[in-house]
Amino acid sequence: FTSAPVLKGKKLEVSTASAGINFGKLTFAKALKQAKSSGKLIFIDVYTSWCGPCKQMAKNTFTNEQVGELFNSKFINMKLDAELDQDGIKVAQDYKVTAYPTLLFINGEGKLVKRVVGYQTPEKLISVAEKL
Repeated sequence: FTSAPVLKGKKLEVSTASAGINFGKLTFAKALKQAKSSGKLIFIDVYTSWCGPCKQMAKNTFTNEQVGELFNSKFINMKLDAELDQDGIKVAQDYKVTAYPTLLFINGEGKLVKRVVGYQTPEKLISVAEKL
């Protein structure tokens, strides 16, 4: 893994952080515990393998550097396939997900704080996240 130098001011720094959102490989139950102890919200991308807009968000929005910086510092990030992941099926049922992508922001008590449905540009997603 090599990283490209990032120009900040007049000083050249090497960025080792990968751009975009770091989606954790954790269960929903573990994410709830982390959210409760940290005070952070859980951000869940509920998607399906056949969803075109989901693939576009994964390619264009979730890889955006500014989106990554904000979401990695502010949220516990998860991606759940609503048809294949055991947690994904349950979350989709429990939070009544009927369209994809559905983006859920959930607190440590499991309460839905915000739901966003459909493709979001990096700018739109940042705007949503900054209000939470």
